[in-house]
Amino acid sequence: MAPGPYEVSGSYVAPGPDEAQAARDPLAELAPRLPSPLQEVADERFSRHGVRLLLKRDDLIHPALPGNKWRKLAPNLRAVAETGHRRLLTFGGAYSNHLRATAAAGRLLGLRTVGVVRGEELADRPLNPSLARCARDGMLLHFVSRSDYRRRGEPAFHEALRARFGDCLVVPEGGSNAAAVRECALLGEELRGHTDVAAVACGTGGTLAGMAAGLSPGQRGIGVAVLKGGFLPGEVRGLQREAFGGARGRWQVEERFHGGGYAKVSGRLAEFAADFADRHALPPLDVVYVGKLLFALVHLAAEGTFREGSTVTAVVTGRAWSPDDTLDGDRE
Repeated sequence: MAPGPYEVSGSYVAPGPDEAQAARDPLAELAPRLPSPLQEVADERFSRHGVRLLLKRDDLIHPALPGNKWRKLAPNLRAVAETGHRRLLTFGGAYSNHLRATAAAGRLLGLRTVGVVRGEELADRPLNPSLARCARDGMLLHFVSRSDYRRRGEPAFHEALRARFGDCLVVPEGGSNAAAVRECALLGEELRGHTDVAAVACGTGGTLAGMAAGLSPGQRGIGVAVLKGGFLPGEVRGLQREAFGGARGRWQVEERFHGGGYAKVSGRLAEFAADFADRHALPPLDVVYVGKLLFALVHLAAEGTFREGSTVTAVVTGRAWSPDDTLDGDRE
């Protein structure tokens, strides 16, 4: 299909399935490092309150799909690979981590990918580095108006997209659906016996919904919202109903640390994230998610949210991205 007026075609052409590929695990190219490592960090901002801090290094799961991107995409990628569609369509903004991860996974697995991007005006501009990476990994970019993008959850809109691009699996923005939530329950299970509180940054709520379900009864989850609007508790409850038929686990959402909304990063937050990485010899932190999470936990510890003698685990769901990243360990 030739690109329409609001489409950009990637340069990579996904191969069709062959007998050798069909005979192996369809996700063999995405072999993860699981369980992801737990790393204790000595930080006086927690220790002075009698709190032990661990980092759950989900950013080390896979070079192309770090953190919750692997956990949420894996079951959907398997469904595409096993149905014979060989095409996945999903949604995201102009700098979406989810779109980049989906495009990289498509290239590694030989799956065709379509990214529906918010903002039809972007079609007439040079691609930013994030979208350029998606196109280079073979993703067909389809730009839509903001009003159409708000319809991304409507079945009728999905059917119109299928009519345009062919039969495909439609995955929600951020990858958060029932299959992804059930996969994220394994994150909670990996933390059983290791922590009292498990905390994660939240955009769409899927990781929190699954993680909380996998924790043991004596543990609780905290989701730090990176968007404003107060919608996340309802989203998490809805995702748990879809995935498990009802509520699961003990969890709460902290709404005070979004910093003004998604991708809003103050100088103070940027300095905090850089200092935290430097103190603990970590790679540069993703500020939009992980930086806000750790900033929130420092403040919650100071407020006495965590009892003395408790252990708090921060899930590092991703890493800072650079246009120079290969995303897949140079496996071209």
